[in-house]
Amino acid sequence: MLLILFSSIFLVTTFMGWGKLMENIFRKSLTGISGKVLAGIFSTGLIFTVLSFFTPLNLYVEIPIILIGIFYFFKDKLYLDFYKFSKKDSIILGVLITVILFCSSFYPFILDHFGYYVPTIKWVTEYGLVKGISNLDLILGQMSVWHILQAGFSNFADPFLKLNAVLLIVYGIYIVEKKSWIQLIFIPVLLIFSQSPSPDLPVIIFSLFILNEILSGNKNISFLFAFSVFTFAIKPTIIWLPIFILLYSIFIIKFDYKKLIFGSVVFLLFIVKNIWTFGYPIFPIAVLDLGIPWKSNPELLKASSKFAIVKTYDEQYSYAEILKFSWLDYIKNWLSLKGLKSIINIFFIFSLISFIIFSIVKKNKIISLICISILIKSASVLLFSAQYRFFIDVFFVIFFVVFFKYLNKKYTVLISSFLIFTVVGIFSFPNLIQKFIPSFQVGRFMTPFEKKQIIKPSHYEYNQYNSYKVGDLKFNVSKKYPFNFDTPVPAISVNYVFDYQKEKIFPKPIDKNNLKKGFIWKNLNAEEKKELDKTIELIKKSYQ
Repeated sequence: MLLILFSSIFLVTTFMGWGKLMENIFRKSLTGISGKVLAGIFSTGLIFTVLSFFTPLNLYVEIPIILIGIFYFFKDKLYLDFYKFSKKDSIILGVLITVILFCSSFYPFILDHFGYYVPTIKWVTEYGLVKGISNLDLILGQMSVWHILQAGFSNFADPFLKLNAVLLIVYGIYIVEKKSWIQLIFIPVLLIFSQSPSPDLPVIIFSLFILNEILSGNKNISFLFAFSVFTFAIKPTIIWLPIFILLYSIFIIKFDYKKLIFGSVVFLLFIVKNIWTFGYPIFPIAVLDLGIPWKSNPELLKASSKFAIVKTYDEQYSYAEILKFSWLDYIKNWLSLKGLKSIINIFFIFSLISFIIFSIVKKNKIISLICISILIKSASVLLFSAQYRFFIDVFFVIFFVVFFKYLNKKYTVLISSFLIFTVVGIFSFPNLIQKFIPSFQVGRFMTPFEKKQIIKPSHYEYNQYNSYKVGDLKFNVSKKYPFNFDTPVPAISVNYVFDYQKEKIFPKPIDKNNLKKGFIWKNLNAEEKKELDKTIELIKKSYQ
């Protein structure tokens, strides 16, 4: 907990300095400590993304960024902002920060932490953005901007990858500064994402931040649109947010295309990043084929699309069974899945219908535009892969908009206090949730509190792997474990090794002496096929 606190102080100081510098360049967009930090996250996120095309985000990149941020923090005496909190607000913040530090100090339990987040960060730290990296391991083609930002600060300032905990603390500061007490209710729920650099947390927080700014009268469309596109670049399932800001700028205030230029540049950076790592503009969809030589293999993309459909039904039906569904079966089976997910799906549909009715009754243009944007996003998710993790942000948005004017400080503090007590209890005694909600799969990987967490956050070390060679590629595969969070790069997930055998293809480095130059896929020749078959035999034996 103490190390996370020190890391948080370091990063908040750095972000505030960069936020102030951004104000000097693009004029003042946000106010307060949280406003400067958010502007700093935005600016450093863009800087790291651009730099990662050319260089690994190692210590030589991180230290100058930190020094510049700290310089402006002290130069402009930004530390004085911390003396502006009242005694009551300071107590609320103190409690929130303590709870956040406590919950974020536990072992990561989101599986994507091991299969996607950490491997992505390792690649960006050691090599930067690698051309065609999706040909090595498809999921790495996404390269979220959030993980690029995390990679940039993972060498010194945040080696335990607790950027989400820092953001939650900043979110708490924002709530207190803006007196947006309704958002206190969200913090206990968001604590679930505090142990890992999950992109779900920033997109939820940033969307709530932008909504609150709009509903509070902020008309700085240039910054808000750019920030919404930045949020979209973190996780494209938040597509409703830039759509809403675009509609807002057209139908609510006087439209000026010049205010969209900055955001369009951010969007262009996102597209270029995807083409560089994946070969197509939007990961993981193979649309707008530009004939990029390093684009991902079409058969693997088809297999990924099929798996996404199977995941929609929580793997309770095979792909062949799903193909036989009628339209009624699609809906009925999705709403009647076994376990907790059916409840979430039903609640999602109920929330959408309720929000539509609410927007009609209110006859408010802003609420109507939010509703339209949410429906566009929801329709997209339902068509492609209706997994609850892709629409979880909708619950927060609907609750916020509906109760924006109806919950005062007294009630929100009471509700959030109860929820915080509940969440802290779950983290302290995870066996309770494992016993009473067995269908909550994430709960199975939660562990009890350990005394060492008071100083240092819990983190896993595995470092067991085997090395193989197929063609020109020497690679590593985690031993008796499906993910490569603690395996030296280049590493391939064991499932993809089997997929490559099935499709008779394999990744090939463009330059075997310089992995930074990227990867393509190639059809196996007879000798390479023997090498891959032998590799798979060895992998199977290692599991015996």
